[in-house]
Amino acid sequence: MARKRVGMKDYITVIGGGLAGCEAAYQIAKQKIKVRLYEMKPQKYTPAHSNENLAEVVCSNSFKSNLLTNACGLLKEELRRLDSLLIRIADETKVPAGQALAVDRGSFAERVTEEIRKNSYIEVINEEVTNIKQMLQGGIVIVATGPLTADGLAKQIQELTGQDKLYFYDAAAPIIQKDSINFDIAFYGDRYSQEKKKEETEAQWKKRLAKQEREEQSYINLPMTKEEYEAFWKELVEAEVVTLHEFEKREIFEGCMPIEIMAKRGIDTLRFGPLKPVGFDDPRTARRPYAIVQLRQDDKQASLYNMVGFQTNLKFGEQKRVFSKIPGLQQAEFIKYGVMHRNTYINSSQLLNETYQSKNIPNLYFAGQITGVEGYVESISSGLVAGLNASHDFRDGVFWDGVKKHRFSEETVIGALAKYISTPNDKFQPMNANFGILPELEGKKIKDKKQRYEKLAERSLRSLERK
Repeated sequence: MARKRVGMKDYITVIGGGLAGCEAAYQIAKQKIKVRLYEMKPQKYTPAHSNENLAEVVCSNSFKSNLLTNACGLLKEELRRLDSLLIRIADETKVPAGQALAVDRGSFAERVTEEIRKNSYIEVINEEVTNIKQMLQGGIVIVATGPLTADGLAKQIQELTGQDKLYFYDAAAPIIQKDSINFDIAFYGDRYSQEKKKEETEAQWKKRLAKQEREEQSYINLPMTKEEYEAFWKELVEAEVVTLHEFEKREIFEGCMPIEIMAKRGIDTLRFGPLKPVGFDDPRTARRPYAIVQLRQDDKQASLYNMVGFQTNLKFGEQKRVFSKIPGLQQAEFIKYGVMHRNTYINSSQLLNETYQSKNIPNLYFAGQITGVEGYVESISSGLVAGLNASHDFRDGVFWDGVKKHRFSEETVIGALAKYISTPNDKFQPMNANFGILPELEGKKIKDKKQRYEKLAERSLRSLERK
């Protein structure tokens, strides 16, 4: 379906001069369409920014792995083939980092700023946007303001989207790939449905469990003995945590307690909280375990599972070390580690389609971490997709909210991310690039992880060539 434009402006507005905003502006300018790129620096800075250049890289200088057997590495290769400005400049300003792509932060931001400012189709306006509604009157707007969106603009976005609030991603749990869980220990099922009934024989109980496992896969359970639990608890309370920004410390604990803080309140606190074993019997022993860790299905394909109650501020390496001590997770592949920081984002699963366009306001697009894609490269990919599709609407003189020219296949990482953030999900939370969000390969399952990822990468790049 298409909606005719009336009295449209002769340019597209992009709000936010970060990674996503700069990529979107570049992709629009490539179509010989004028862009007004708004960036509030240097007039106003967020608590995390200090450099007046565009595309300031804040948390880390790493754009992660370059290997095609890594989902973020594959995403970077997809973006290279789609002529991403920011990935090209990242390659040009890289510093030694083994198999990862790391950049010289200063040089990277300077080069992006230089390329954007010298482009005759892009006008950079250094001022804070205070009236997005006015900009939407007769114009296409891409909002790419990031996780630290200014309060005034955040309030306007909240009003436009009809959401009660923008989400503040205070403390989030790790996400694990199901294939890496040891099901010699783990078992499926909801609380209380797993307990052995008094009238049941053990054979009848196990038969019922087997049937439930086939029908119900929304929860995976990891039982622990007293010795296993106490060893895990000791490692957890002694693990290293991330130091928060001062502005985050004031907000972070309102309604979301990190598991390591909870554990420090006493050795049994977790057993009466997220690890309570009530309602379960261990299929191996037919007895209630001492503690139990639950994993909840996180995607439609049931390939990703969230660690229930494991919101955490542990360092990533510590999460891998400590959580791998949980029985059944010794070989776990962590698709996403738990994080704890302020992160403003919209409920994209209800608000956006796969082109990052608003479902309700067709001349409004979003890009970057405000959409729920998490990470530098992921933000760049969203900016590229939003920029291409906004250009398509502008050039054709209509707002397309049906099939679009730049709807990427979910066999690609760029397309799978777009599908993830736009698929209705009652428990939507930000996601980074990972192979778990891609459709499974057809045919016989490949057990070797590296070979499986190689095949997924080959399929992705073939799909991109057909685009």
